[in-house]
Amino acid sequence: MRAIVNATSTIGNLTGVGRYTNQLMECLPKLSQADQFFFYPHACIRSLRHTWKKASEPDAGKPVVQDVKKSRNLPNPRKWLRSGLLPCAHLFLWLYSRAVVSKSWFDLYHETNYIPIACSIPTVTTFHDLSIIHHPEWHPKKRVDWFNKYLPRTYSQTRHFITDTESVRREMIETLNIPPEKITRIWCGIRSDLQRVPKEEYQPVLQRLGLPDSFLLHVGTMEPRKNLFMLMKAYVDLPTELREKCPLVLIGQWGWNYGEAAEFYQSIARHQNVKQIGYVSDDDLPALYSAARSLVFPTHYEGFGIPPLEMMGCGGAVIGSTAASVAEVTAGHAFLIDPDDVAGWRDAMKRAITDDDWLKTLRKGVVEHARQFTWERTAEETLRVYRRVLGIDKTVAKLPASRAA
Repeated sequence: MRAIVNATSTIGNLTGVGRYTNQLMECLPKLSQADQFFFYPHACIRSLRHTWKKASEPDAGKPVVQDVKKSRNLPNPRKWLRSGLLPCAHLFLWLYSRAVVSKSWFDLYHETNYIPIACSIPTVTTFHDLSIIHHPEWHPKKRVDWFNKYLPRTYSQTRHFITDTESVRREMIETLNIPPEKITRIWCGIRSDLQRVPKEEYQPVLQRLGLPDSFLLHVGTMEPRKNLFMLMKAYVDLPTELREKCPLVLIGQWGWNYGEAAEFYQSIARHQNVKQIGYVSDDDLPALYSAARSLVFPTHYEGFGIPPLEMMGCGGAVIGSTAASVAEVTAGHAFLIDPDDVAGWRDAMKRAITDDDWLKTLRKGVVEHARQFTWERTAEETLRVYRRVLGIDKTVAKLPASRAA
């Protein structure tokens, strides 16, 4: 079998879809020497596009400190560069992609990010969530229009769909009327090197980032569905002595339509011990997870939700929302609160700051639970889908227990 996988999402700073695709790139080739896996764009083009993105886009990972309203009216050379050259770059990448997937020597095409390039190759498509259908207001209008335009073709072209959780699989059956037998739920994984870091190892990371030894942590792109405006409002309602003792640390870059949250952060939250650090490298995450008293994850909606499991992999406590996918993957190992319950989030954060015994209860069994979710397992089950679509009966060899545990 010769399979080609869309790796466009791995360009730039890796977020959810990019991490998923990047792990497939690493794990699939290790599973079978009889199969060949190709990833486009070519590594050279991915490198060029990464350089382009850094040159043309604002650094969304840095804390916002300027006046958002004023900054919208300031001259921005990067914005001019994007508006002038971005359409050309997109056209080139589209033409390149069409040329690649039209090659007759591929047996299967895997689109990892919703809308496949039109082709006659048997296609597997991953839908990570249906937020763009349920909540189009959480996405740029151009993205919504593009999705709606090409969704009908996606249905007809795709032989089989993959999704990250059973809850999203049910949504696809009920909302999109896709036959159940055409959708396979394959859980995402977490990095195999994630484990609790001792204090003497995480302190240098905290010092470099200007963080104290004790804090509450959120990890994720700062966009409306992550519900950070509510989280910051709940946090600033805490007594001053608790906020001084334990800041709220936000890790992640500013995403689309962050205006309301950013303005609240600038005018109020950053003066009340909320610290927005920006995008951090994967190497720093184990230290941050290990040092935090708890992860706070108030999302309205997720396709999977990797940060809670990463926190558990490091032995940490998780306070999460009642969003269906979060409840599914945490499976009773997190304290869950309605995402709109401001008082509930305030009280939970207060308890996380003051109640060590409660945190110990939340940490019980979390490492063992997180170990079930490996990227090797994700790749193994994905390869089974490829072979099922092509009618290949050959089974995927099981990984060694030490890697699949």
